[in-house]
Amino acid sequence: MKTASSVPPKKRRRVINRSNKADNSNDNEAPSNNHQPLFPWAKPNRVAEHYSLAELAARGIRTVEGEVQCKRCDARTTLSLDVESKFDALREFIARNVQAMDDRAPEEWKDPALPDCGRCGQRNSLRPVVAAEKERINWVFLLLGQTLGLCTLEQLKHFCAHTNQHRTGAKDRVLYSTYMELCNQLCPGGPFDMAFERRNRARPFA
Repeated sequence: MKTASSVPPKKRRRVINRSNKADNSNDNEAPSNNHQPLFPWAKPNRVAEHYSLAELAARGIRTVEGEVQCKRCDARTTLSLDVESKFDALREFIARNVQAMDDRAPEEWKDPALPDCGRCGQRNSLRPVVAAEKERINWVFLLLGQTLGLCTLEQLKHFCAHTNQHRTGAKDRVLYSTYMELCNQLCPGGPFDMAFERRNRARPFA
């Protein structure tokens, strides 16, 4: 007869909390590098790159919106810009002036005209709100409003760095590169390509 002391103890089963294990494994995962666009006209996973006019139309995007603030009364509002009409106006401006620009932004881009404030009536006062974080800048809104000149040189260099554009020299040169690259993104393969434009500088702008 076996005594109580001679009976081998029962092995305790090890219980694994699978839910906690899963939670811990998620905590150890590296954060995702996916760049989610803040605006529907910006491409996902691409910093400072945007859809073309044809792609915007296919997606049903006819307007771009951005926040503006009055320099006088500080009122903030959202301004909507029609993509087609604003881009046509910009294209016409470039066509008239590109020969004289010589890779430098003109005065109209360096010191842009602003919309009037609908609240206090102050003329030339609705200034676009440019995000402090460079990754959050609403580039297409600034382009279509022709207010990219309100960006700092460092902000413009950030854009050019992510789009492989020349980013040294005076601000008017970097500003010119930013305008032309954004126009080329919206209308690719055309006269806004800077290499193409330089080769055809003696010819009329298409």
